[in-house]
Amino acid sequence: MTTSRQALVRAAARNNAEWCAAMCRAHGVKDEFGADAWAAPVRTPLFYPDAVTLGSDADPGALTARIDTASPGASVKDSFADLDLAEAGFRVLFEGQWIHRPAGAATAAPDLEWDVAGDPDTLRAWALAWDDGAGNADLFRPGLLAEPETFVILGRAAGDTEGAVVAGAVASRSEQVVGVSNVFARDGGPDAAWPLVLHALAGLFPTLPVVGYEQGDDLTVALRHGFEPVGTLRVWTHSGQHGPRD
Repeated sequence: MTTSRQALVRAAARNNAEWCAAMCRAHGVKDEFGADAWAAPVRTPLFYPDAVTLGSDADPGALTARIDTASPGASVKDSFADLDLAEAGFRVLFEGQWIHRPAGAATAAPDLEWDVAGDPDTLRAWALAWDDGAGNADLFRPGLLAEPETFVILGRAAGDTEGAVVAGAVASRSEQVVGVSNVFARDGGPDAAWPLVLHALAGLFPTLPVVGYEQGDDLTVALRHGFEPVGTLRVWTHSGQHGPRD
């Protein structure tokens, strides 16, 4: 990995950990940033890791000691794909790619109009659209609205400012980058969502590169919309029950 790509991965990992920390605060879960990793000592919200490494060659023993491995579902986001947690009872759940899109890159005009959720009712409407009936909409709690670096982006049909939310994402701003996660569209999947999301990000954060991570078909779609892969990550799970999506 080149120095520039390693710096991007570090920035993306830090940004992702900050988003995980914001989600934990919304759920009343305490967390802690250390020199080599962010971690929470108790179980984090569904789909969110218990730890995210912030640099390469984190100490596996010290890392796993900071999280709860006694109850089912512990997971670690190995940001540099350089840990071996098998001896601690973990297995690899999946691999993904950190992705990057330069600041100021051209964006296509979306068919939808975007906004940022600013009240509990709008956040709830976004969460229900994101969830699409799976029963996990309560994951996104009103406390997120108090997070100054968290922006819940939603899209509605042009001219229909009170209509149904049909697409969206979460943007997390940090010092060097803006991270994007939870990209969705009710129809057309991420291919339909990315034009809206990228247009919103260009308006909100015109000078910040965009980062995130994807895998499988979602990675293919992100690359089609101007992202490049910059490094591999792994997610390890202790029981294989619920690994992180964000």
